[in-house]
Amino acid sequence: MMIDQILRIAPVIPVLVIEDVRLAQPIAKALVAGGLPVLEVTLRTPAALEAIQEMRKVDGAIVGAGTVLNEIHLRAALDAGSQFIVSPGLTDRLVEAAIASETPFLPGIATASDIMRGLDCGLSHFKFFPATASGGIPALRALSAPFAGARFCPTGGITQETVSHWLAMESVLCVGGSWLVSPGVSDTQVIEMRARDARLFCSQGSLSGDRIDR
Repeated sequence: MMIDQILRIAPVIPVLVIEDVRLAQPIAKALVAGGLPVLEVTLRTPAALEAIQEMRKVDGAIVGAGTVLNEIHLRAALDAGSQFIVSPGLTDRLVEAAIASETPFLPGIATASDIMRGLDCGLSHFKFFPATASGGIPALRALSAPFAGARFCPTGGITQETVSHWLAMESVLCVGGSWLVSPGVSDTQVIEMRARDARLFCSQGSLSGDRIDR
């Protein structure tokens, strides 16, 4: 599966910080049941790699690793079964390693120079990060204009109240959302409800006039 296909599966990719590996499968099942099957597990905790392994066992889940900073992280994530890779930035060495691994890769960008470097490497899909702190929708709209073929997954500071505005942009395929599973929240019914609400809210946004291309 290509990164373009993965980004088009659902309007929101839950960005997950897993502290307790025992919660990995229940969280994944709740998110998949709520209609958000593409999951990004950030490599920010000691439990992250094992959490990826556990989530891969959940039917319907498409599990990737986030916060991949270097080749060592990349190899560990792939060994854990990651189906795609997300990085907060873009470096030559990481891009080369990701391309060589033939793994769907979503590097982070915040400037036109970042996008140009990615395009030079043959990439066309990027994580706009940190989305809100980097200027929000006006900034991404301005960055998108010179790069007609580039597509984005904005992440960072996006909420359920603002998600439909991001998705209304032609260049945005989906967004990364950390609000779906807050630190310390382990109630799977709450998580599933948040996922369903996010999916429904995005659909309502399209009906109210926002363009959601999916």
